[in-house]
Amino acid sequence: MVDAHQTFVIVGGGLAGAKAAETLRSEGFTGRVILICDERDHPYERPPLSKGYLLGREERDSVFVHEPAWYARAHIELHLGQPAVHLDAAARTVRLGDGTLIVYDKLLLATGAEPRRLNIPGTGLAGVHHLRRLAHAERLRGVLASLGRDNGHLVIAGAGWIGLEVAAAARSYGAEVTVVEPAPTPLHGVLGPELGDLFTDLHREHGVRFHFGARFTEIVGQDGMVLAVRTDDGEEHPAHDVLAAIGAAPRTALAEQSGLALVDRYDGGGIAVDASLRTSDPHIYAAGDVAAADHPLLDSRIRVEHWANALGGGPAAARAMLGQDVSYDRIPYFFSDQYDLGMEYSGYAPPGSYDQVVCRGDLAKREFIALWLAEGRLLAGMNVNTWDVTETLQQLIRSGHRLDPDTLADPEVPLESLLP
Repeated sequence: MVDAHQTFVIVGGGLAGAKAAETLRSEGFTGRVILICDERDHPYERPPLSKGYLLGREERDSVFVHEPAWYARAHIELHLGQPAVHLDAAARTVRLGDGTLIVYDKLLLATGAEPRRLNIPGTGLAGVHHLRRLAHAERLRGVLASLGRDNGHLVIAGAGWIGLEVAAAARSYGAEVTVVEPAPTPLHGVLGPELGDLFTDLHREHGVRFHFGARFTEIVGQDGMVLAVRTDDGEEHPAHDVLAAIGAAPRTALAEQSGLALVDRYDGGGIAVDASLRTSDPHIYAAGDVAAADHPLLDSRIRVEHWANALGGGPAAARAMLGQDVSYDRIPYFFSDQYDLGMEYSGYAPPGSYDQVVCRGDLAKREFIALWLAEGRLLAGMNVNTWDVTETLQQLIRSGHRLDPDTLADPEVPLESLLP
């Protein structure tokens, strides 16, 4: 039983932290719930920052997890704009930037991730941007609109999901866009060579220029403004603004200073947690982008930087903090919208884990499902402009059932009929 006089502290004001706080209350916890947010904004969701909000199709208020008044009604104590600067696991205390010391009974670290920085000359220029926070999106939204009006040029480092979604948004405003990517295709580490060209063609049709096999070496400027980007193959790309979209690093500083077990950054980094999202300290849990969890179904430790993981992981950690039996085994899931292409991806198929990619549908029309297999077992599926199949794909992944590739590729065979 959880004592009503206990204090549960959540460090991190993103989706995982906000949903954890909500779950504590919905599960009947009557003790203190303290939510520490280093941003001044109330907890918000991140997908709109590179999608609807950045495109100007959604209003600012639409990104927030709860309306501001909800926290007071739910008796959630909010510390906005106050980063947690020190964690003493032995004393069970968290110290905030203003010196406030908070004692906890259980702690959830939902500190998320931060953009990786370019380590080259010129990153201090005014036109160099990152996209992780609402303030970043607000600034970038204005920049893209200005570039569109003035026929300006945006150069993006990285052809991952953020880089491509921003490229699509920039083209919608009319800006010129060049994407520099060291791999031979976009999303090479996620989709492999089999499907990366799909996104190359999509963006080229909308006027995006790609420069593959190269990295930034310098951002050239004058009077504090960006003029061009130089790459390691000797090329120079004119630019008015630059976006660094080269990935994100888990924010593990608090965990590191308190001696919690971490995962090596070469293995993805993050705070090591078990299937109940508990860290090496029995009083501390971690969820969302920062958590590298033992996944019961996938039989491996994975760290997932997607909206669905925050949405499901926060509540799972909250229930574990309450003493419930939790085994967090949700199938990783994410989605993307670029121009007229919408897609959903379910599963986990890192490079080297699969031996075959099967497609059913029409790749030329960009209406298909791609399926990653290992010895006939489905590891992951991506549906492109094809809907209402996510649940079935996830069931097939969970089943571990061996599938016949030819049958799987046949669009006349309903996916549901392949379930064991």
